[in-house]
Amino acid sequence: MKNKNLIVIAAVIIASVFSCKNTQKLAETNSNSAVKIDSATALIFPGEKHLKNVQQLTFGGDNAEAYWSFDGSKITFQRTDHKEVMCDQIFWGMVPKDSTQQFKFGLASTSKGRTTCSYFLPGDSFILYASTHGAEDSCPPVPDRAKIKKYVWPLYDTYELYISDLKGQTKKQLTTNNFYDAEATISPKGDKMIFTSTRDGDLDLYEMNLDGSNVKRITNELGYDGGAWFSPDGSKIVWRASRPKSEAEIKEYTDLLKEELVAPSKMQVYIADADGSNVQQVTNMPGANWAPVFTPDGKRILFASNYEYERGFPFNLYLINLDGTGLEKVTYSNMFDAFAMFSPNGKHLVFCSNRNNGGTHDTNVFIADWVD
Repeated sequence: MKNKNLIVIAAVIIASVFSCKNTQKLAETNSNSAVKIDSATALIFPGEKHLKNVQQLTFGGDNAEAYWSFDGSKITFQRTDHKEVMCDQIFWGMVPKDSTQQFKFGLASTSKGRTTCSYFLPGDSFILYASTHGAEDSCPPVPDRAKIKKYVWPLYDTYELYISDLKGQTKKQLTTNNFYDAEATISPKGDKMIFTSTRDGDLDLYEMNLDGSNVKRITNELGYDGGAWFSPDGSKIVWRASRPKSEAEIKEYTDLLKEELVAPSKMQVYIADADGSNVQQVTNMPGANWAPVFTPDGKRILFASNYEYERGFPFNLYLINLDGTGLEKVTYSNMFDAFAMFSPNGKHLVFCSNRNNGGTHDTNVFIADWVD
């Protein structure tokens, strides 16, 4: 049962739903109480030759989707602690210069509703994220997975895209509709964002200007298209996608979509030009192949996968060439490693992992020097 619970906890980092109270108080408390690691090598497993000087930034709770600012000095991430921060909320903090400094973080969302998928805007003074707080202050209900009899993610139609300052003050609402709008990231060029929406009846990718104008749909094939990222030069995108083919798969996908749900257990990595043209499937492996990002030179992709394990767990990080060749395993924690992103200068990696959690289900944020 322990492994089964780990699978659930690892997979629901994005989708965990709880009530929200005293968020700012918790942020202040945790920012001053992090446990220090004496030796960064204790956080590296045998075989992890691409990682060096690993540093743990958060300690306790579920901390995920940590992404760099444009200047590489900050990260933004989402967090619950299952005690006070009961819905995912967005936080940000300055990246410590070395392991002697504590990671201090503060609230960047409203502490109401539930949030997901944050990203710094150019200039690093504002953060883009999705939230349900415009519909209600409380947390939206979680799916009854026992009744549904399969693992699913909720697609709340109350998710809208917002821009906040670093003090948690909402500055602008970018979307206003009754559809799922989330999973947004911004081009390194600083001119466009890409996000996932159900506004046309399927889970597709859309691009738009940073002010919310000029929305364009860029994927059109049936299935879940999400978690998209731009290449370092902004010319390409990479994302995760499901592609139901058989009559039974299509029925399951469309039936769940009508219930504002998606089953993320079968996904592959795709790339395309930034406008959605020249689509190419990169992975062709069992299980969930997801959370992909380009390497700093734009020639490979780093992604998370459970393809090696029939039971669906652990999740490790892997490298692969754009043409699907040269698969290389990067992490060996035998737990959960995902949500990786390279720093703008390509020298560091931020990722989220179950490593060093004392046998709990906690997922924390780590940074490491990247060794190519």
